Amino acid sequence: MKVSGRAFLAIMSAASIGCFHTALADEAISAKSEDDFSVLERIYVLGDRENDRPGAISHISPETIEDVAADHPAEILNIIPGVNVQMNSGQEHLIAIRSPVLTGGAGQGSFLTLQNGVPTRSPAFGNVNMLMDVHHEIAEGIEVVRGPGSVKYGSNAVHGLMNFILQQAGDPRDNRLNLSASSLGRTRADAVLSDETAFIGVSLQHDTGWRDNTGLDQQKVSAGKLFDLGSWTANAWFSAVNLNQESAGFIEGPDAYKDEDVSKANPNPEAFRDAQFAMGAVRFEYEGSVVSANITPYARWQEMTFRQHFLPYKGLEENSHSAFGVMGDMGANFNEASFWRVGGMLDIASGDLKETQDDPFGFFPGDTRFPVGSHYDYTVDTRAAAVWGEIFFALTQSLALTSGVRVETHEYEYTTHIAPGINGRFNVPDDRTDHFDLVTPKIGLIWSDAGSDISYFVNYARGQRAPQASDLYRLQNQQVIGDVKSETLDSLEIGVRRELTGPGLSFEVAAYTMNKKNFFFRDSQGLNVPNGKTDHVGIEASASYVANDYFTVSGDVSWADHTYDFNRAADNIESGNKVDTAPEWLSDLTVSVSPSDKLSLQLEAEYIGKYYTDAGNQNEYGGHTLVSALAKYQLSSNLELWGRVKNLFDERYADRADFAFGNERYFPGEPSNLTVGIRTRW
Repeated sequence: MKVSGRAFLAIMSAASIGCFHTALADEAISAKSEDDFSVLERIYVLGDRENDRPGAISHISPETIEDVAADHPAEILNIIPGVNVQMNSGQEHLIAIRSPVLTGGAGQGSFLTLQNGVPTRSPAFGNVNMLMDVHHEIAEGIEVVRGPGSVKYGSNAVHGLMNFILQQAGDPRDNRLNLSASSLGRTRADAVLSDETAFIGVSLQHDTGWRDNTGLDQQKVSAGKLFDLGSWTANAWFSAVNLNQESAGFIEGPDAYKDEDVSKANPNPEAFRDAQFAMGAVRFEYEGSVVSANITPYARWQEMTFRQHFLPYKGLEENSHSAFGVMGDMGANFNEASFWRVGGMLDIASGDLKETQDDPFGFFPGDTRFPVGSHYDYTVDTRAAAVWGEIFFALTQSLALTSGVRVETHEYEYTTHIAPGINGRFNVPDDRTDHFDLVTPKIGLIWSDAGSDISYFVNYARGQRAPQASDLYRLQNQQVIGDVKSETLDSLEIGVRRELTGPGLSFEVAAYTMNKKNFFFRDSQGLNVPNGKTDHVGIEASASYVANDYFTVSGDVSWADHTYDFNRAADNIESGNKVDTAPEWLSDLTVSVSPSDKLSLQLEAEYIGKYYTDAGNQNEYGGHTLVSALAKYQLSSNLELWGRVKNLFDERYADRADFAFGNERYFPGEPSNLTVGIRTRW
């Protein structure tokens, strides 16, 4: 099954013809009106867990999304405890959720990204830059589950999931327009129009790039339409993204990021990334007197071409995948306090990957490991299917049990378009078929006193992922074909939370321990390790104190210890070593003051702790603290002027620190910069 990008866009655009809000950490909205909470209630429906479930979950409100006005998704996600999204060049990034910052197949397959509750990628075709695919700029809410996803979502929800909620057709908000410009040459426009049954949203960004030869242009559009089908309702939506980016590579040398001139330099002016993405879905919902049900057919398509500037031979990669599928569930109550739910999904996809090397390369004269020409050129057709069920059962008035299991199967049909065999460093498998079966149970307890706002929970969950297509078929010369297994993570967590709908202190504290086996990663010699083991323990806390309508303090802090549980002499890995790129401490603190009804001020500090940059724990990045400030002034009832200073004290820091090929490498962080904007509503 193969659908061209042009054909897909034409089909989905035709289907959407006729289609045509957002301050502090999410908890601070507790002082808002009841209308504000309808948005968050919708997140519970489309997302993974409700607040009466065990397990740590964070919600980012529309007010917060609007105030942060994130040019990059990392700027909004990093206010969540246990989350560390590292920005690289332009829109490139790497993700950590209760984990080290992961790269390669592990980075592609350990986190699940959803838009309106639908995965943005098929299970075998993840992307470490997966957040490029979502329309976060106009999202009405963001939900992040830390730790394995529930049984509703399977492969790739290993360390966590992120669900980006677009405005729902049939839930009209004010029309709105936001225009902004940055002192670094970055301009943006975001607009949303809606009526009683439809909406359309557009985001445009142009960036001249603060480093040499690093400009980008990005366009996003989303639209939705609500239909009444008698006893059913149908909510159709469509979203598309185009990115054209000139990328910058690592700067190298001890503490190179501290030198302003070196930070602005681009050692890889040839690097670029062009990416297109589109997806659409229709969510059919039925609410009967006994049974409720929903079913969501969907389709998606993506293409990407980029220069692998992070590899010594700088190969050109072209990849794509297209898919269609369906997901849904149905359920009913046992009684007023207990219910059951069953569901399933089917995803059929086809993906291509081609890597070519244009110019000769070798580490020494006569080095033939990196031949000019095609390294890989293959197609993988996949089928993934799952069934799942769960119950939520009230054992007593205060104690409830939730339990469920998901059974999932994956089939890969791989076809190579170049001759199989060893080609220098590269191992091209012959045509083959692979199967993987996953079983992911969960069980949890939640206790809450009817006379108290505080609840307690304990939760066991298993996360498991089938290998990425690149894990299986993008092999190197020392790898054994068929040697990759399903990665499995077992998680146990306990926690306590307090949620208020008015002034006061809301908080959540969660502690966890996790064990992962069959961890797949690339070692310092560029070879893949299919059977690693890691241990993870940590504690996360977030809190928000709403004194009144004029003063709020919110923040989070997390401590984690991510360690290797095996030995590998080639990388100097010893059991007990810290996993590289895994800060022990992460924290964020925000203070907001409103001196008047028209003026709001906010100060935020973000701390990233030190971490090792190599698996042998021989090299270290010292961490950093960044401070930013926001001011908003209400010019009239529907017009607001705002300004944000990022990196207020012009800290020299690295968004990402790395040690590879014998060098300290960095993606330097932005210098101090000012963004000003104006928002209007009508």
